[in-house]
Amino acid sequence: MQLVLLALLSLPTLAFAQVSDPTPLQFRDAAEETRFHDLTSELRCVKCQNQSLADSNAQIAHDLRREVLELMHEGRSDAEIKRYLVERYGEFVLYRPQVEGRTWLLWFGPALLLLVGAVVLARILKRRGGTALPDDDGQEW
Repeated sequence: MQLVLLALLSLPTLAFAQVSDPTPLQFRDAAEETRFHDLTSELRCVKCQNQSLADSNAQIAHDLRREVLELMHEGRSDAEIKRYLVERYGEFVLYRPQVEGRTWLLWFGPALLLLVGAVVLARILKRRGGTALPDDDGQEW
């Protein structure tokens, strides 16, 4: 009876278990391995969002690393692999999105915001420039 109860209690934890392929990635040579690690460090995990594909332990990251290696074995270039992943997951998968019309705000927005802030600050300081501070009457508060 206790064994049945223990088995029933373990069922919810099994529902969250992830099945992963236990076989390690097979590289043809050290150059391919270096290229793979460089490429996966430039790609973002679509689940974790703040981790690279190389650093993430999410199941989808494992799957995407295998897919990247398969694409490399097919002879695709890094640009082709990135384009393929962008088509599937959007620009979000790239840590450094391409500079194009729809990403201008992403690339130049911070500088534009800083410039607008500097103009506003300069106007405020210019308006206050005419008023002098009152003389110190020597009292302590």
